[in-house]
Amino acid sequence: MYINGQWITTNEKMDVINPATLEKIADVSIGGRQETKHAIASAKSAFSSWGTAPGTKRSHYLANTAQQLRRNRNELAETITTEMGKPLSDAKREVESAIDYVEWYAEEAKRIYGEVIPASHENKHLMVIQQPIGVAAAITPWNFPVSMITRKIAPALAAGCTVVLKPAPSTPLSAIKVFECFHAAELPKGVVNLVIGPAKEIGPELTGNPDVRKITFTGSTAVGKKLMRDAADTVKKVSMELGGHAPFIVFEDADLDEAVKGILATKFKAAGQTCISTNRIFAEKNIAEKLGKKLAEQAAQLKVGNGLEDVDVGPLINESAVAKADSHVKDAVSQNGEVLCGGKPYSKLNGYFYEPTVITGAHKEMKIANEETFGPVAPIFTFEEEEEIAAMVNHEQYGLAAYCFTKDLSRGYRMMNQLEYGIVGINDPAPIVAQAPFGGIKESGMGKEGGTSGLKEYLEEKYVSIKTG
Repeated sequence: MYINGQWITTNEKMDVINPATLEKIADVSIGGRQETKHAIASAKSAFSSWGTAPGTKRSHYLANTAQQLRRNRNELAETITTEMGKPLSDAKREVESAIDYVEWYAEEAKRIYGEVIPASHENKHLMVIQQPIGVAAAITPWNFPVSMITRKIAPALAAGCTVVLKPAPSTPLSAIKVFECFHAAELPKGVVNLVIGPAKEIGPELTGNPDVRKITFTGSTAVGKKLMRDAADTVKKVSMELGGHAPFIVFEDADLDEAVKGILATKFKAAGQTCISTNRIFAEKNIAEKLGKKLAEQAAQLKVGNGLEDVDVGPLINESAVAKADSHVKDAVSQNGEVLCGGKPYSKLNGYFYEPTVITGAHKEMKIANEETFGPVAPIFTFEEEEEIAAMVNHEQYGLAAYCFTKDLSRGYRMMNQLEYGIVGINDPAPIVAQAPFGGIKESGMGKEGGTSGLKEYLEEKYVSIKTG
């Protein structure tokens, strides 16, 4: 752990397991409530100077951090792959994305503007100023164990907040590597703090401690709701990126080859373990069979294995993830779904692998139509008219990301307006960039990350009225 500028060890350890080999790769020190209190107190102490520092100074430290991340990018990528399994090429792209966020917010730290409001009285001057909210607690997931950290911490630091981070228990090594970069960048003591340990001890301290003024979380909707309830007692500001159930709509006028390429990219990257992974494919009836055949042919050719080797699909994070994917497939088959490829755990290796799977004949009664799979399983639904598609894909609970492929520009605009999702990619399977807001609606989250919207999550507006006579 890293608290007040120092590395902290304890006698209590936690094993870190490689999901591709099931081998122990390390053990790390873990803490609990006391270490978390220490981290919060350190962050609060550091806030008095960090929060009032000029934006140019904070920018300097962030730029130094970006340099350190870039200098260590290969080691960071290898740590990601060893810890959570994604192919090394994907891990390298994640590290580059993480650096993008730090560099972008290094610039934005210098551009936090207030506002002058025209007064309604001759002897008054009205202003709005932006101030950092205080100590922020960040809780990050295992599926993007580096970029999720910088996507939260970089805007917090740019705004003038100090941070206590709790990473996912599956991927502590990635967090440690990122904090080594913060340390090498010589951030002032207490500005960033890392606590590792059980959620049942660390979580209540983060949500209940009045010195923490902001909670930012990425993870499941169920956990997000609990954090919101717990944070309510001290009325903390909360932003959350929660579960997704992304639809991928393919109209008959779409370029099918590009659509298949997009589905492969959004469904099977990280073995389907991202919040914006395609979870449901909706193909117009006239092209559904052709799309399914093309997709199955290419999905069957994807190479499954250890992410450190030349593979396309790595392991799932644990045994429960494999069991969930398999239960969704079995449920679909029991309801007349047809498996075109895959359909079972990948038995050629010892790790937590599942075959890339394509299923046709999907319908709304299946589990896969209503639950987030978080695995490499692609079900294909069909529709007949554009007028019915919005009602089919808009979900009562989820609203994070959606994709739509069509050559009709007018239809693209109609879909953009009708899809009830926080992120929409029209003919674009990779819409996420550092300068744009990322976040969902409904039970997929609240608040944004990325862009100027992400910066505002760590700022408070203060209105000032000055009477001059």
